[in-house]
Amino acid sequence: MKPHKSDVLIIGGGIMGSASAFFLRQRGHSVTLLERDLIGQYASGVNFGNVRRQGRFLGQLELSNRSYGLWKRLPELIGDDLEFIPSGHMRVCYREDEIAELQAYAAAPEARELDLQIITGKALHERFPFLGPEVKGGSYAPHDGHANPRLAAPAFARAATRAGASVRERTEVADVQKVNGEFHVTTTDGQLFVAEQLLITAGAWGAKLSEQFDEAVPLEANGPQMSVTEPVPYALPTVIGVFTKIKEEVIYFRQIPRGNIIIGGGNRCKPDMLNRRAYFKPESLLNQMQQMSRLLPGAANLNIIRVWSGIESYTPDSLPIMGPSGKVKGLFYAFGFCGHGFQLGPGVGDVMAELISTGSTRTLISPFDIRRFTDPTALAMPQASFPSTGRLV
Repeated sequence: MKPHKSDVLIIGGGIMGSASAFFLRQRGHSVTLLERDLIGQYASGVNFGNVRRQGRFLGQLELSNRSYGLWKRLPELIGDDLEFIPSGHMRVCYREDEIAELQAYAAAPEARELDLQIITGKALHERFPFLGPEVKGGSYAPHDGHANPRLAAPAFARAATRAGASVRERTEVADVQKVNGEFHVTTTDGQLFVAEQLLITAGAWGAKLSEQFDEAVPLEANGPQMSVTEPVPYALPTVIGVFTKIKEEVIYFRQIPRGNIIIGGGNRCKPDMLNRRAYFKPESLLNQMQQMSRLLPGAANLNIIRVWSGIESYTPDSLPIMGPSGKVKGLFYAFGFCGHGFQLGPGVGDVMAELISTGSTRTLISPFDIRRFTDPTALAMPQASFPSTGRLV
C-alpha cells in the first residue's frame, strides 16, 4: 500500500491536536491528523468549559494569555462560534487564610494582565447576593469566562480541513517508529503514514506513545464528574468555583444562556482504559449537591437532568507535557493537561505550530518539558507554587 506522506503527522484529535493542525496549515505545512475515535471525544468535548486564566501555575500564564488572545478572535479565526462568553470568573473561599493566598496570587507580576479583584465580606455578598453565608472572600477575573467544549475540537478540525489538512477519524495507530529520519506510523487497518515531524497530542494515551521513544511519563487517567440542571431563568452569568485544599469541597458551576447550570468538581473516577469508558459515580452527585447547597443555596431544589464523565490525563506535578522530545529530533508532545487544558487549547496549537515551524517559540513552555520526568538532571525546573489542580478551579 502506498504510504500517505505529509510534513507533519499528528496523533490525537482533541482540541490540542485539532488546533495544532489548523495553525500548522496557516504556516503552510501539509498536515495529517489521526484520531482513533471521534474528534474531541474523550476530554476536550466533555470538560466543564472554563475559559479561565486565574488560578493557573504562574509560569503557565504566558501561554494562557496567548490563548486568551485567540479566544477573543473567535469565530473570525476558524469560522465557528464556540459560544465563548467573557462572563467573568470568581474563585471563592470559605476561610480567612485562603483570602491571603488569593491576594498573593493577584499581586504576582505574572498575573497583572488578569486585572484580578479581591472582594471580601459585605462587599462580596452585596455584589453576589446568591452566595452562601460561609463564603468569606473571592478573586474576580473580569475577562475570563466559558465556552461550549462540545463544539471546540470539531470546529478546529473542520477549519483545518477547509485549510487543506487531512483529518482522519476512526483511524487507530498500531505502531510508531522513526526510520531513516522519517516517522512511520502504521494503523490497525494496515495504512502507513510518513512524515518528517510527529506531534503526539493523544491525551491520556500520550504516555504510551512517548514510551515507544524511551520517554516514559507517569501519567494517570481520571474521569471528571459533570452534571447539569434543568433550565431556570438566566441570572448567574459569572463562572464560580471554590478555592480549597479539601478535595470534597471542590465545586464549580456556570449557567448558560439557555438556563441550564453546569456543575463539576469533587471526586474523580478511574476510567476503563481498555474499553475507553468513563463513569459517573452516584456518590459524586450527592457530594456535588451538598457542596452546591453550601455555595449556592438556591440550587438545592433544582433537578439534575444529565450526568457524564470523560477521560483526562494527570501528571504528578499537575503540569502538562508540552514541547520537543528530549531524545528524538522532529518529535513533539502536547498532552497531560491535568483537566485544565480547554482554555489553553488554541494557544497550545499556535505555539506548537510555531515551535515545529521555527524550532523555537516566543512563549514560555520550559516548565512543561518532558525531561523533568525522563532526565531531571538536565533541567533546573522552577517550583510550581500555584499548581493547576482541580482544587484551584
